[in-house]
Amino acid sequence: MRKRISLCLLSLLLIAFLILSTGGSCRLPSGVTVSADPASEVAGANAIDGSANVSDASDETSNSGSEADSSDTLPFSDDWDDYPYDEQYYSQLRGQGTSINFYNWGENIADGSDGFVDIISEFEALTDIRVYYTNFATNEELYAKLKSGAASYDVIVPSDYMVARMIKEDMLLPLNYENLPNVRYMDPAFMDPVYDPGSIYSLPYDWNTVGLIYNTKLVDEPPDSWGVLWDERYAGNILMFNNSRDAFGLTLKYLGYSLNTEDPDELREAAELLKQQKPLVQAYVMDQMFDKMENDEAAIATYYSGDALLIDNENIAIAIPKEGTNQFVDAVCIPAVAKNKLGAEMFINFLNEPTINAQNVEFIGYATANLAAYSLLDEELRSDPVLYPPQEVLDNSEMFINLSDETNLLLDQLWTEVMASNKNILSWGILPGATIFAIVAAKAWYRRKTALRHHYMTEDIL
Repeated sequence: MRKRISLCLLSLLLIAFLILSTGGSCRLPSGVTVSADPASEVAGANAIDGSANVSDASDETSNSGSEADSSDTLPFSDDWDDYPYDEQYYSQLRGQGTSINFYNWGENIADGSDGFVDIISEFEALTDIRVYYTNFATNEELYAKLKSGAASYDVIVPSDYMVARMIKEDMLLPLNYENLPNVRYMDPAFMDPVYDPGSIYSLPYDWNTVGLIYNTKLVDEPPDSWGVLWDERYAGNILMFNNSRDAFGLTLKYLGYSLNTEDPDELREAAELLKQQKPLVQAYVMDQMFDKMENDEAAIATYYSGDALLIDNENIAIAIPKEGTNQFVDAVCIPAVAKNKLGAEMFINFLNEPTINAQNVEFIGYATANLAAYSLLDEELRSDPVLYPPQEVLDNSEMFINLSDETNLLLDQLWTEVMASNKNILSWGILPGATIFAIVAAKAWYRRKTALRHHYMTEDIL
């Protein structure tokens, strides 16, 4: 699938030309610089009308952005052989029996399946560092696990707003850029972000948008608004985010508010709307969305747009609602409780090896902020508007920011109220439902037994 065109000499001349022509650099901690390349060449070169069939998106946009995506204007070389590993760098901890603990989203790293590289195994073989890998389902789960002190991790992958929250609460260690030589490949547009000024604590892992994933066989027309999530025609066929920030975010956008509002009245209005929606929701899910949409078990799901590309169903399409959406960045960070900081930084650097990063983003279905990895992707992927939305979509998007402690507390309380509302107990899952049924049955049996005992006692008295 990947076309490895040998343009080594031309690529080297191109890189030199780009560096000289930009005349500038992106300022980073510890004096590290990144060659300046406009983010618009990556993020805004494509065209999309807000809705696209996943199987047809690439064909529909094959001509759009062709000038920006042609091989002679790529920011780095598109020859895979131009990016060998630095063996000396990766041998620093060899033979010392070291390890790192990696905490990541589910389905979020190339694991050797489908012909892709097994990133963890490749890193272990290269460095002799053992990687212990576990998953979380939401940012809130990640935060709670770290805050409780129940586990120690060396590398984590929180989203933008959670990075900011962890920085505020002194839960992250600053990165040593001297141990991260591959930072030179990062897109300057993603450095010095609002959630981590100066990129002191994080580097981008991937980015994308939130959208409506839908089954063209099961909807009457392509949706263009978050309002479809309250459409009674799809009762029992809607999959909703099982985390508070995403669920409230899209609801706030539907109401015309910022997804970062701290107005209690706006948040309560969103909560009431989520409660009204509950009878229509089949289930609140995260990665369970994949199986349900693949097997035609639901008509509409709220999820991260790039995941639509991973669903093995030709009827799956994606829409970006007209009210706007969330543009997110998942970032790699080192927790303050890390026990192997050097090993963690070596792993983060490895994740940004162009050949590794390119395969990883293709596997997980998100966009990359690594310009060298972007250059290695097939033109079909570089021109896919689901992965790299046009500027008009990004202009109508917001990134989550960290909210105040008071607002986070209110959001948690309101989400608990939404989940506790009894309008649709079927969405709670099998175990809670079975528990409720058992309690009701036990009470009924106890009442019947008591009534019979009372009846027999009355007969004895008479």
